[in-house]
Amino acid sequence: MDTVQTQPTYPKGLDFEQVWAALMENREQIKEIGKRLGDFTNSFGDVVEHMIAPNLLEKFQEMGFDFEETSNNVKVRNKKNDISFQIDVFLQNGDIAMLVEIKADLTISDINKHIIRLEKMRKYADLRGDKRRFLGAVAGIVVKDDEREYALNNGFYLIEPSGENFNITKPHGKPKEW
Repeated sequence: MDTVQTQPTYPKGLDFEQVWAALMENREQIKEIGKRLGDFTNSFGDVVEHMIAPNLLEKFQEMGFDFEETSNNVKVRNKKNDISFQIDVFLQNGDIAMLVEIKADLTISDINKHIIRLEKMRKYADLRGDKRRFLGAVAGIVVKDDEREYALNNGFYLIEPSGENFNITKPHGKPKEW
């Protein structure tokens, strides 16, 4: 059997510079689409925070926690000890505090980052003589089974939507304290 090799055909009249210019134009359009998608997901994340955060204090009080204060988007920074992080929702009283991470689509990576955030919080608190216990919670509009089990097995409270409201699931076993 004979094989015939053919060269691809291109529209007549296009030279290298024209093809290159078209590729560069597409590259800029793809960058712009990526930027817009990033802006959209950030905005969606903000919406999720505003849906969940206002009612967290009451929901945790129903579970027996007596948090007196709630703060959103708390930034902690200690240059001297190289500690820097942000807390989506921070619930606290004199004895205990809860750091809540809120995501539209919760991933195992998000949960691992929250573990690191809690470790940093413990270090920061120790440097200041703060002996409170710190607990963790994660929230997601979309939480797959693997992520749900991972969060609960790592001692986190899990916050998920349920109809027009949301539910909080206690961790498997004892909640982890930092």
